[in-house]
Amino acid sequence: MLRLNQVKVRAGQEPADLNRCAAEILRVAPRDILGVKIVRRSIDARKKPDIFYSYTLDVEVREQERVLRRFRGKENLVSRPQTVTYTFPKPGETPQDQPVVIVGMGPAGLFCGYYLALHGYAVTLLERGKCVEERQKDVERFWETGRLDTESNVQFGEGGAGTFSDGKLNTLVKDRDGRNKEVLQTFVRFGADESICYDAKPHIGTDVLGGIVSRMRQEIIRLGGIVRFSACVTGLRVENGRVTGVVLGENETIPCRQVVLACGHSARDTFSMLFEEHVNMEAKAFAVGLRVEHLQAMINLSQYGKEDPGVLGAAPYKVTARTGGGRGVYSFCMCPGGYVVNASSEEGRLAVNGMSCSGRDGTNANSAVIVTVTPADFGSDHPLAGIEFQRRLEEKAYELGGGRIPVQRYGEFKAKVAGDRAWEVRQENPKDGEGLPMPQCRGGFAWADVSRILPKSCNEAIVEGMESFGRQIDGFDRPDTLLSGVESRTSSPVRICRDDTLQANVRGLYPCGEGAGYAGGIVSAAMDGIRVAEAIASKLRPAKNGKEETDTGN
Repeated sequence: MLRLNQVKVRAGQEPADLNRCAAEILRVAPRDILGVKIVRRSIDARKKPDIFYSYTLDVEVREQERVLRRFRGKENLVSRPQTVTYTFPKPGETPQDQPVVIVGMGPAGLFCGYYLALHGYAVTLLERGKCVEERQKDVERFWETGRLDTESNVQFGEGGAGTFSDGKLNTLVKDRDGRNKEVLQTFVRFGADESICYDAKPHIGTDVLGGIVSRMRQEIIRLGGIVRFSACVTGLRVENGRVTGVVLGENETIPCRQVVLACGHSARDTFSMLFEEHVNMEAKAFAVGLRVEHLQAMINLSQYGKEDPGVLGAAPYKVTARTGGGRGVYSFCMCPGGYVVNASSEEGRLAVNGMSCSGRDGTNANSAVIVTVTPADFGSDHPLAGIEFQRRLEEKAYELGGGRIPVQRYGEFKAKVAGDRAWEVRQENPKDGEGLPMPQCRGGFAWADVSRILPKSCNEAIVEGMESFGRQIDGFDRPDTLLSGVESRTSSPVRICRDDTLQANVRGLYPCGEGAGYAGGIVSAAMDGIRVAEAIASKLRPAKNGKEETDTGN
């Protein structure tokens, strides 16, 4: 097998051309190519509108050693592939006598539970929200009526907050042990398109991700795992510094010796409970900001040189800047052809997120433009101060929009931030047909003064960032750009401290995933879930779950 890098194919040409390209690069006859596998695919738009796919390929070829000798000194183009094969650890020596309890069924909890069950361990997964099928109905009802279910919403329920997003699967986490590839291959086994394993910016889409989550849950149950919904953990049982059980609701206790805390970044009451149980935690930096919307055609033109991207699909972007005051400003969770969604989980507070379906065929592009905030901005050194900071912003957003998503055009926002009193506030709602981008929202929206939500320093940083982004993407800082808020749930404001064994100061307690402060997105959370599963498995001998370990290999 040989690895070929920088294989260029014009967008729109058939994948079968890869065999021809491989033969030309290796200077062999097409019949000598025995097989081609795509390792990676990215888009090369440097000569737009002439767009190419750039491939990395693993190629099986006749007389491999002779062919390889032709490329001595050109290993950047042709070389032997260096692959990492994921291996789950050998089981430990301590017999498992109680199920591992996993709190939360977002990516971290779901993958932790799946990999433990797959290798014969008894697991019980507890999710405060509902199964993904019922959760989807509750979310749609909320968007249509404004009636919020505080236990079943965009934040809470099977699949976690990422279920109602673009389903983006890229991560910056180093993959020395093959967990990233393992996560992607697992998604494919449960219904995702195989392209996520090689696309540089893979995504699933909200409409597909729910089905994958459901099938993973069904497989955990088939392997002997227990899954319980509407099961909110309200306390811990701790003896001599070790966890001995979890408390559900008023009085139910589940005995256990290992608890995985994969509760998600919005489980604010759970964080308070853990603090009262003397679990060590600390406030951490995160980011807050606003959603921005542009016409997707404008983004396509800037990124690809044409408004209709054809086979390329809706164009994504990523922009970053550093302000004169030293704050980082950057785009986050960019949703091509997507929607701004009401992602609230508490009464009287409003948060937004972005969402795309697999087709990414909405009129607008949106992303969060966010500003880094640190404990110095929270007004307190309490470990939970970041949560209260979020809540204050969300209360303002709720008040401004009357429970609907508050929206403002960037020109007015910028004038308000600058204190330009000459700006004439637009009183009437813009009408369709005026040529202006209109909000594409899931949940009602209201025109409001969005500049009143964030602290002044954050507003000024957003304006400075938007002006910089306008130099990176033509039209990004147009006055008719739409801003909505507040984007406050970018990551957890808390880190639950853990040591080299991945345990908290309460032994047997394993903080895990994005909510615990150890991940940022679907894939990194899933990878952390697998890592915690490995840590537990390396200590315990499995209970078999009614299925022999030798039957459940990867």
